[in-house]
Amino acid sequence: MEQVKLTEYSHGAGCGCKISPMLLDEILQSTREEIDYPQLLVGNKHKDDAAAFDLGNGTSVLSTTDFFMPIVDDPFTFGKIAATNALSDIYAMGGRPLMAISIFGWPIDKLSADVARQVIDGGRAICEEAGIPLAGGHSIDSPEPIFGLAVTGVVDNKDLMQNTTAETDCLIFLTKPLGIGILSTAQKQKKIEPGHIEPSIEAMTTLNKIGAELAPLAGVVAMTDVTGFGLLGHLSEICEGSNISATVWFDKVPLLPNVEKYRALGCIPGGARKNFMSYGHKISEMTQQQREILCDAQTSGGLLIIVKKTGLDAFFEMTSRSGLTLEAIGETSLQGEHLVEVL
Repeated sequence: MEQVKLTEYSHGAGCGCKISPMLLDEILQSTREEIDYPQLLVGNKHKDDAAAFDLGNGTSVLSTTDFFMPIVDDPFTFGKIAATNALSDIYAMGGRPLMAISIFGWPIDKLSADVARQVIDGGRAICEEAGIPLAGGHSIDSPEPIFGLAVTGVVDNKDLMQNTTAETDCLIFLTKPLGIGILSTAQKQKKIEPGHIEPSIEAMTTLNKIGAELAPLAGVVAMTDVTGFGLLGHLSEICEGSNISATVWFDKVPLLPNVEKYRALGCIPGGARKNFMSYGHKISEMTQQQREILCDAQTSGGLLIIVKKTGLDAFFEMTSRSGLTLEAIGETSLQGEHLVEVL
């Protein structure tokens, strides 16, 4: 079987390929008057994970798409990561996926059809794990490998999670550790030591199914997933959309093993710098260490969950049942000088 290193065929990696938040805001400022669709509960006006369209029967259909260039060298693993990441948007809205179709770009003059098949097979394996079909897709001849999914899901309207519904005096939780961008950069720079990339691959291929289980809990008031904009970027969107502020307790933020080692070696992805330039002015002063970790672009990261203090017992019971041991990484408050204070 052909051995390839997919990361050598792409200029970026995973969600680190995302356009910076600041530039994206500029791109999305349409000069056209937007038509109002009453059934569209979540759409272009929101910086949320998926679109939500009310079906009129107490449920909404969810629709999302996500794709990127390779973040790992192994084709099958790349397919798994890209699929897990795309499905996360549905879970972050409190929904359950129904089906997916693939988005596939392939440099047919550089990489074989067999390698392409392995990527698709990885995506299909994750869809099977999620209990849904990979029902089709679209492919193009592309200068760089690209893979992802467009996913359709469903959610009960009463359980619809958004990043604009957070409240004050809540605790903040994160379901996966940070550092994926730093470790992936170390791998791309050929500095990674044997066994050090595996924990990040395990994290990136773990489905955020817990989102659909947590959404019905009365104490869970807002949720999003942490991807290319980093923890601070996605938390800032929650604070901005909900007209609140938040405090992050840096020492409580979970990190993947060896993240600090590679951060000290200078394995800082360009996405982290773009992120800070986009929203750093909304954040309190930080150390270099805090900035490089909290702005680190995640691929297929964890769920960022805002929970009322009165709802913690049910929250911990549910997360414990799912094998998660979580500790609060911060709290929300009335809107202050900064959207997010880092302590």
